[in-house]
Amino acid sequence: MSVPEANPRPDDEIERILVVVAHPDDIDFGGAGTVALWTKAGIEVQYCIVTDGQAGGFEPDRDRAEIPAVRRAEQTAAAQHVGVRELHFLGYQDGSVEPTAELVRDISQVIRKVRPQRLLTQSPERSWHRLQVSHPDHMAAAEATVRAFYPAAGNPYAYPDLTEEAWEVGELWMMDHPVANHYVDITDTFDQKLAALMSHTSQHRDPDGLRTGIRRNFAAVATAAGYPANHYAEAFTVVRL
Repeated sequence: MSVPEANPRPDDEIERILVVVAHPDDIDFGGAGTVALWTKAGIEVQYCIVTDGQAGGFEPDRDRAEIPAVRRAEQTAAAQHVGVRELHFLGYQDGSVEPTAELVRDISQVIRKVRPQRLLTQSPERSWHRLQVSHPDHMAAAEATVRAFYPAAGNPYAYPDLTEEAWEVGELWMMDHPVANHYVDITDTFDQKLAALMSHTSQHRDPDGLRTGIRRNFAAVATAAGYPANHYAEAFTVVRL
C-alpha cells in the first residue's frame, strides 16, 4: 500500500476545519493535540460525531437509555479543552454504521454548512497492526466522509434536496491510516489532549493506565517521526484534490 507524498496547505491559509469521527472520544485519541494547535493558531474547528456511543462504557448498572446524553456531554466538555465550541451530533446507532447514501448526505450537509478548507476523519482502511483503531464504525464513517469529501459535498447536483450551497474542501486528513505521510509535534498541547481524553469518564476503567499508555504511544510516534526525546506527536495521512 502506498500513499501520495503529503502536501498540506500552510495552516495560515486555513480558516475552518471540520472533524468527522464515528464515536465520542475518537478525535481525542487520534488527533486532539493537533486540533488544539489549530485552534491556538486562530483556526475555527468544528466536530461532527456520527454516533452517540451507545455501545461504549464500563458501567453495567447505568440505564443504557442515559448513554447518548452522557456521551454527548463528555464530548462537549472534551472539545472545550482543545478550543472547539461547535459540535454536530448525527445520532446514528453505535455499532451499526454503514457508508450509506444517507450518511454521505448527512456528512455532506455538515460540510456545506461549515465550509471547511480541511477535513479530518478516520481511516477507511483496516490496520492489521493496530486492529483496535479499525473498529467497523470507524472505517464506515471514514468511507462515508471520503465519499462526501469527493465528490458529494462539492457536487451541486448531488443531494439536490440540501439547501446549502455545494462546497469543495480540497484537503483530507486521516487518522490511524496504515501508512502515515505527515506528523505533527503536539508536545505543547499534549496536556490538553490528555485533559480532553479524561473528560470521557464513562469510558475509562483504568484512568491511570490510560494516561501511561497514551504518553508511551504518542512518544513512540514522535520517535518514529524523528522528533527529539521527550516529545509527543500525532500521525496522519494527508491527501489533496
